[in-house]
Amino acid sequence: MPYLLTILLVGKQCFVVRAPRRGRLSSPGGAAIVAWMSEESHSTERKRNLWAPWRMEYIDGLGESDAAGEGDGCFLCRYRDQADRDADNLVLWRGAHCLAVMNRFPYTGGHTMVAPLAHVADLGELPPAGMVEMLSMVRDLQTLLGDVVRAQGFNVGMNIGRCAGAGLPGHLHVHVVPRWSGDTNFMAVLGEARVIPQALDELYGQLRLASERLGLPRLET
Repeated sequence: MPYLLTILLVGKQCFVVRAPRRGRLSSPGGAAIVAWMSEESHSTERKRNLWAPWRMEYIDGLGESDAAGEGDGCFLCRYRDQADRDADNLVLWRGAHCLAVMNRFPYTGGHTMVAPLAHVADLGELPPAGMVEMLSMVRDLQTLLGDVVRAQGFNVGMNIGRCAGAGLPGHLHVHVVPRWSGDTNFMAVLGEARVIPQALDELYGQLRLASERLGLPRLET
């Protein structure tokens, strides 16, 4: 006989109830509790699945980026060498030592990165001029994103090394993530997901236009 599985929440416990598809839970012997999980359980059965096939491009590239040196295996080096494809690669700015690029897999809308043109993995490998330009671009991205997406705050940081969370450990980069009051809403807390409300190419166009209007980036020459 086919059965129907039902999730039943009782207090702080989660029960999985098995019942005949045509029966009732109250019928004698017709239902049985076959599993349970406490509210504190971190089992994957409590998670929600989101269909996000575009992230396979990122996942497929992780193994390549670990072993890659400068060249095709490093997407930041590839973007550096493809100056005629800045719009396709979402590159916002180029300087003498660094470039600013939108993240294709953003945590929030407007998530951008600043990376040195040189393929270096550690801050100690950057020349002083490169360090100054990198932080100048971070500063100007805050100005730009505050104007275009009305960001109210920012998370700015670097993950240095794979064990620290770097997705591209061979090429240093700084993340600039816009934040808003209340952006940790029910989707992030209960669904463990974030909503990106605008297409990347549309936002890219707005950021480029605003950069011209605001005279950004303001870099030392």
